[in-house]
Amino acid sequence: MAPQFSSIVVSSLLFIGVFVQAHDQVGQSAAFTYEGSHGPENWGSLNPNYATCSNGKSQSPIDIVKDSAVFSNHLQTIVRRYHVANATLVNNGFNIGLLFGENSGGVATIDGKNYTLKQLHWHSPSEHRLDGEQFAAELHLLHQADDGSLAVVGILLRIGEPEPLLAKIHDKLVELANEKCGSNEEVHLALGDLDTKHLKKKTRKYFRYIGSLTTPPCTENVLWSILGKVRTISQEQVEALKAPLDPVYKNNARPAQPLNGRKIEIYDELNES
Repeated sequence: MAPQFSSIVVSSLLFIGVFVQAHDQVGQSAAFTYEGSHGPENWGSLNPNYATCSNGKSQSPIDIVKDSAVFSNHLQTIVRRYHVANATLVNNGFNIGLLFGENSGGVATIDGKNYTLKQLHWHSPSEHRLDGEQFAAELHLLHQADDGSLAVVGILLRIGEPEPLLAKIHDKLVELANEKCGSNEEVHLALGDLDTKHLKKKTRKYFRYIGSLTTPPCTENVLWSILGKVRTISQEQVEALKAPLDPVYKNNARPAQPLNGRKIEIYDELNES
């Protein structure tokens, strides 16, 4: 059966149906952009619900200064048990992502707590930085625990060999680019069962901090784990992620936010006793 597209006008939240508050949802009464008068420096004034974008003290993304990160004895290896899952490719207007079906994409155990993989999406260029360096792209894996708390695993991507997951869906990305999507619409493309095993490589090293969603409403108390190993993405894949997006969303990275005294912790299994 040929893939079916559907354009969905969303009146209140994008990525609707994932959770009540999900990463990168936005109220459409005042659409945000990444440049101009609705750009990141003005998000907090676009809508009362976005106020945290301006007055929050634990915002994301951040610049991770490695020498300032402290080794922690309480952090544990992140165990990701992802599996083949029904997936949908989505252009939600401001980035490209994957949504997983009712059975989700699997589970990540973070510091002994289970979080279900609900969706993933890409930003280009990267939102987080390492010692001031910004990378070609960043993949966010968004998880939710049974108590509603959110945990995001971030994977930084530099130009190099093709990223395996994107390679699997390259043709679908091309199809997605041919479907126009307004700022208050989503375009969905069913992918069927997708194997995400590449995403569950063992994590030897990561950086941990408490932050926020990186787009409005910029909700805080999100548990962030940024993997220490930078992976690769091809230039063609970066262009494929940008192609379906309008100009004001093609460079969809929020600038680094102040730490405001927050501690960045580092986990490295080689340092475990």
